[in-house]
Amino acid sequence: MTEPLAIAAGKQLENAAGFVLAGGHSSRMGTDKALVELNGQPLIAHALQILQDSELAASIAGARNPDLARFAPVVSDTESDRGPLAGICAALASTSAPLAVFLSVDAPLIPASLIRYMLHHARVTESPITLASITGFAQTFPAVVHRRALPTLESSLRSPHTGCFAAFQSAAEALATPLSILPVERLVQSGHVEHPEALPGYLWFANINSPADLERIASLQRNMGVVS
Repeated sequence: MTEPLAIAAGKQLENAAGFVLAGGHSSRMGTDKALVELNGQPLIAHALQILQDSELAASIAGARNPDLARFAPVVSDTESDRGPLAGICAALASTSAPLAVFLSVDAPLIPASLIRYMLHHARVTESPITLASITGFAQTFPAVVHRRALPTLESSLRSPHTGCFAAFQSAAEALATPLSILPVERLVQSGHVEHPEALPGYLWFANINSPADLERIASLQRNMGVVS
């Protein structure tokens, strides 16, 4: 049995919590992608490690598979058919931390330095929603969400359209604060963010949704000499 990831108590950020979103149907993968292995470790372990390296206590939000509980605490949601927004709402309701980081289980190349900087920015600006962008396109995850956005996110969950990005926009508008979107290129150029394997920013947000995606990223890491 895989033991839950542990984070040294002295390093945990007391005012923030980390959540891996792992409630998808994995229809294109054909099996639960959270347990699909990349470099000998399941994707859920990679995602939890990213949050651990970001100095966050990590949980899993919206897991459909009960086996995931062996990796980290699981926050269940009662509306798993409503997509990742249901997991986000359940996670925010479960924590007293003012800030929560949400990371998709299928994005193993996100560097911890990006999450740490996004958290820093969210604290300084008090932005309700902090996202990153690459080549001018805002990315839905990772996202730093302030708990005060929960009521509006819950309202979005009850609406016919439950897309996370649209819900983030609605939450920012309701709080009279624009979305805070950080361009990755500028963060890299300024030295605030870097990838431990020196991967270029446009690769950080690659998702693993199918066996072909898995092989593509595994091949990329082999070519880069990445050992996990």
